Amino acid sequence: MSADQPTVLVIEDEPAQREVLAYNLEAEGFAVFRAETGDEGLLLVEEQAPDIIVLDWMLPGVSGIEVCRRLKMRPETRRIPIIMLSARSEEVDRVRGLETGADDYVIKPYSVVELMARVRTQLRRIRPSTVGETLEYDDIILDAEAHRVHRDGELLRLGPTEFRLLATFMEKPGRVWSREQLLDRVWGRDIYVDTRTVDVHIGRLRKALTRHGGEDPLRTVRGAGYALG
Repeated sequence: MSADQPTVLVIEDEPAQREVLAYNLEAEGFAVFRAETGDEGLLLVEEQAPDIIVLDWMLPGVSGIEVCRRLKMRPETRRIPIIMLSARSEEVDRVRGLETGADDYVIKPYSVVELMARVRTQLRRIRPSTVGETLEYDDIILDAEAHRVHRDGELLRLGPTEFRLLATFMEKPGRVWSREQLLDRVWGRDIYVDTRTVDVHIGRLRKALTRHGGEDPLRTVRGAGYALG
């Protein structure tokens, strides 16, 4: 799994449905994790911190609606978009799912094409750089599709790691990222890199951002990590 590859957790107890979803999500460029019970899904969320969750309502043991409720109650997981799948088509069920915290509600049987579009919509909201969108912060413009960054009209020369770092910061200005979180997002979970490496690349990014003048937009939060703005 590459560091840029968005991740999705599919929690679905029906094997055929689970594999169809996984196949289509992988074809869309996602790294897919699978769970067949609510308990397994909750454990995988802690281990993998996926970008998006596709969650079936009817699960053995802990129900999908309870999984959703627990994840949306926790500060560290409440921002993960959840698309809930359900055969319950009544308005009261859709309202219950959305009020529990689901970001979208899809009724079974569903169109796989439509579901993939809904997944991409959620991804665009949380990680716009992965779908080639342009990000802007103050006088900094990051063109994810062309892989270029300008500041105050000047083209900046960034290495691939610095580019991914900046994209991460620009997707969520003001958010404080720990070194461990940046390692997961920028380097990937399958690669061992010392946390001090983050400091080295932050230093390079700062130098690139201020090469043509302007204040350093990156903020060091002592004991916590780094933030943009």
